[in-house]
Amino acid sequence: MEFTRFGFLFFSIFLLHYVCSVHGRLYDYPKVSRFRALSQISLPPSPAPAPEGAQKIDNGKKSAAIFNVLSYGAVGDGVNDDTQAFKMAWDAACQVDSAILLVPNHYSFMIQSTIFTGPCKSGLVFQIEGTIMPPDGPDSWPKSVSKKQWLVFYRIDGMSMQGDGLIDGKGEKWWNLPCKPHKGINGTTLPGPCDSPVAIRFFMSSNLTVQGLKIKNSPLFHFRFDSCRDVHVDSLHIKAPSQSPNTDGIHIENTNDVTIRNSIISNGDDCISIGAGCYNVDIRNMTCGPSHGISIGSLGIHNSRACVSNITVADSTIKYSDNGVRIKTWQGGFGAVSKLNFNNIRMESVRNPIILDQYYCDKKTCANQTSAVYISDVIYSNIKGTYDVRSPPMHLACSNSVPCTNLTFLDVELYPAQGQKILEPFCWNAYGALRTLTIPPVFCLLEGTPQSLPSNDVGQC
Repeated sequence: MEFTRFGFLFFSIFLLHYVCSVHGRLYDYPKVSRFRALSQISLPPSPAPAPEGAQKIDNGKKSAAIFNVLSYGAVGDGVNDDTQAFKMAWDAACQVDSAILLVPNHYSFMIQSTIFTGPCKSGLVFQIEGTIMPPDGPDSWPKSVSKKQWLVFYRIDGMSMQGDGLIDGKGEKWWNLPCKPHKGINGTTLPGPCDSPVAIRFFMSSNLTVQGLKIKNSPLFHFRFDSCRDVHVDSLHIKAPSQSPNTDGIHIENTNDVTIRNSIISNGDDCISIGAGCYNVDIRNMTCGPSHGISIGSLGIHNSRACVSNITVADSTIKYSDNGVRIKTWQGGFGAVSKLNFNNIRMESVRNPIILDQYYCDKKTCANQTSAVYISDVIYSNIKGTYDVRSPPMHLACSNSVPCTNLTFLDVELYPAQGQKILEPFCWNAYGALRTLTIPPVFCLLEGTPQSLPSNDVGQC
């Protein structure tokens, strides 16, 4: 039987409507998707269709497939479990170049602990416009699932996580576990389960961009990057209460070639913490606090080796925080921290604006040990503002056996936030130079170099 061109078009439209109606999917697609599907059928030959559930858009350069989690069965009411829909959308998007996995606006999605695994095709975008959240507290967490992490991205290369949406960590019930430091008498901890999940973790991944998102109230760290490279973080807003324990904003470990820019972080721990194995890290234009400041460490725990180098923190403000820029290491560790540059940082009512602590201890007492991570080549320049008078503005406590060397100070001016009395800095076994007069003067800084330096097996990386 022959069809005219018009007859073929009419029959194609009728067939499409019938198939979609039978499968109950017609209402899942936006109007633009139906129009393009019709045009592809009515004017053959057509390009290969996108995978089921995908919507095609034209971004001006090349078309990109959108994988909306609603098209894979997500409900988005904040109550129903949408984990499987996210997994299906991820698996589909992962197979397509420049795909967009869309978490749409005006919906709240509850997701169980999940690992999103690569490798994926290049240019994948995880676009968060709505809200995503975990189960509400440890009692709602499946007993068979690890409580140490929530959303993990594993072996991903070339992904961007972005959007105007919100990641809500629902951390309050985790913070109130009896084991948490603020729950016991005088800061002590009580017995009981204590595992709490990191909100977003990237592991063994590269060429990552995380930008524009809001994230709040993680049970533990908000973002964590482990064994990653080429990480670019920009324009994040991270928020948790000042008393929420261990809620670091961004933590990196064994990660290199990192930029962190233009973000606002207030939380109950470090705004940014840099762990062992990190190098080539550039942090700029941050607003940090209330918090515990921006930290290198803690390093050398359990007598471990720690190597950190080429770190810059610049053009930033730290306010109403326990610490400003901090280096913290445990006794007994080994390795080296070198080539750190803290430049152009404004302090506002910070308790320890400049702190170097090689006696870090998270309990009442820690055993004295002779080995220590070797710290050298640290520049503090153009650091100005006010400090909380409960502590001296500069605290340089270096190891008895492994002194700090080549600490450089210039254009450092720190005044008490209240009153007129300027506290003297504290130094112990710290060697360096004052390139300009500092306020207050760091007369306790030792000149030159120490008579003995760490042996190769202690201070080298």
